Parts: sequence; C-alpha cells; structure tokens
Amino acid sequence: MKKLEVKNIKLESVHDITLNDSVWSHEVHEDAIKKMIRLQLDSLRQGTHKTKNRGEVSGGGRKPWRQKETGRARQGSTRAVQWVGGGIAHGVLPRDYGFKINRKERTLALVSALSDKMKQKKVVIFDSLDLPSLKTKDMKQFMKDAKLDGKVLFVTADDAENLFLACRNLQNAYHIYADEINVLDIVNADVLVLDEASIKVIEEGVCHA
Repeated sequence: MKKLEVKNIKLESVHDITLNDSVWSHEVHEDAIKKMIRLQLDSLRQGTHKTKNRGEVSGGGRKPWRQKETGRARQGSTRAVQWVGGGIAHGVLPRDYGFKINRKERTLALVSALSDKMKQKKVVIFDSLDLPSLKTKDMKQFMKDAKLDGKVLFVTADDAENLFLACRNLQNAYHIYADEINVLDIVNADVLVLDEASIKVIEEGVCHA
C-alpha cells in the first residue's frame, strides 16, 4: 500500500493516508488512455455540419439547353455538382462522432491516468479544500505558497463553493467533483490536488465499476 502526506490549508503536514495500489499504483496503459481521450474529445463534437446535395439546392428545374446538336456536353440541371451554385458531391452530413468503450477499458484508462500522475509525483492531498476566502488573489497566493505550478485540477468530494468561485477567473486552475473525475481532465492537468474525502469516492467508484 502506498502512503502519501496529507496537508491542511496552512500547508502543515497533518498525517499520512494509505492509498489503494490498484488505483494509484497500477500499470500505465497508454493505449487505453489515448482511446478514452479520443472518445471524450469526439463526444464534444456537435456533428451538425451539413452541405446540400443537388436535390436540396433551390432552382435548376429547367434543362439549360437541348440534349443534342449544340456542340456542348449534355446537361440536365444547372444545380448539378459541376455547376457554380450547384449541389456538393459527397459533402459532409450530420453525424455522431461518439463510439463505445466497455466498462473495463474505461476503468483501466482512469486508473492508468491516476497512476501516471502519482508516478510523476504530481498528486497533492489536503485534509480539506474549504478555503476561507473566495477572492481570486487569495487563491493565487495559496497556489504560490503550495508550489502548485502549471495547470492545477482541484478535486473535492463535496461542494467547495469558495474554491469554485476563486478558481473560475484563473486560466490555470479548474475544479470538479470526485464523482466527475475523468481521463481528459487528469491528463490535461499538470498537478492533481484532492481533498481527503475525494480519495475514498474515487477508490470506491473504481472498485465498483
């Protein structure tokens, strides 16, 4: 079992927490992580793109010239794909870019992402993330004092209103709930900061997946 130091808001060491090796010290499967990231990014695509084919373009009901004896190629409509203002051949149509991943593969991707962050020593745990202030400048000072550099993902088990409000004006700080944790957010963050209660939520969610 892996142990990690738990700090309080004052950055004082409180105690150590024992982590589940099957979640935080799992073998990292990069293929599973990549597949899950592609699924999340593809699911964000609206897929509402649409072009009109020759049957959907208005006009062109009359044959532009007679079939024979003009010396020109025969044409049935000025809305054919080779005409300016005509339809689009093989154009894009509305579609769903999502695809399915089975539950075991989803779980594998999540524990791989968490274990990779732990392997890089980019996981910080606090006993609580209930900040006394909701001011952005106080949040910036807290991150500076805690040496949280780069993009920081804060994860809490319960509603941390001050944390959420303090983060929303910062481009390098994000907040999500423990039951919403996902591979894309983990990989996109440089540092993963969790409260102690969220550890239990994550481990239980993975073990019961």
